[in-house]
Amino acid sequence: MSVTVVGSVALDSVRTPFGEATEALGGSAAYFAVAARHFVPVSIVAVVGEDFPEEHVQLLRDRGVDLSGLETARGRTFRWAGEYGYDLNTRETLRTELNVFADFKPKLGEAHRAARFLFLANIHPELQHDVLEQVPKPEMVLLDTMNYWIERAPKELDKVLRRADVVLVNDEEARQLTKESNLLKAARKILASGPSIAVIKKGEHGCLVHGRDFLFAAPVFPLEDIVDPTGAGDTFAGGFLGYLAASEDPWDEKEIRRAAVYGTVLASFTVESFSLRRLSLATREEIDHRFREIRRIAEVEAAL
Repeated sequence: MSVTVVGSVALDSVRTPFGEATEALGGSAAYFAVAARHFVPVSIVAVVGEDFPEEHVQLLRDRGVDLSGLETARGRTFRWAGEYGYDLNTRETLRTELNVFADFKPKLGEAHRAARFLFLANIHPELQHDVLEQVPKPEMVLLDTMNYWIERAPKELDKVLRRADVVLVNDEEARQLTKESNLLKAARKILASGPSIAVIKKGEHGCLVHGRDFLFAAPVFPLEDIVDPTGAGDTFAGGFLGYLAASEDPWDEKEIRRAAVYGTVLASFTVESFSLRRLSLATREEIDHRFREIRRIAEVEAAL
């Protein structure tokens, strides 16, 4: 199986109480792909400018990511700058420069259209819909969005939601999208709009996975040192969808539960460093070890 991700590849400048990084590799597609490639082949559909460093291209290639859909356009690469508070839960965007990303119109090649698993990362809902029009029969579509589109493009977002299989939002976005303060009610309301699964990210408290006939809470892997949470959500998506794409039965409840845990495991590597430094070095052995540790730590039977 293979996965196609349509999203951003960017240069991020991030400052946290534990350090900073300037114009480091970032973007939803980059984080997703480096996580998902541990399970299946991954193709990126995105755009960068002429100034995008070759070293970043090489890092993605070295990890086996297919870059045939990575367009280089005239102009500067999308840039984002942000600063986190001491608890790393509050973030202030200091600068957003869309540059070539402002005119991004995803055009999928034959191989990308044939992918059975598709991640629509955080881009304008109209573009997400255009991508869906180019992919005839995906087996699973994972959709991400954000507060900006929920507020500014609700009709377009609703149209895409009806065609998505899995929706990935954080707790704040879930409440804004559904106008429900309770996350269980919010998840059920998301399901009522079309998707079969709602995944609500809760940061350091893990995530809530709500299917039509099951509910699962996935914990995070406990870490002593967290440096930068940028990209953790997209990394989670890569681990989640990558695992399911490699599964014999991606719609099996047990597999969906395992996928959520693998998502939190992959995200635990991302937050240990700036950019993709730690995530890009993670091995499958380390990933499976953390998966087993989460199972051991969260074992309920041992407490009964």
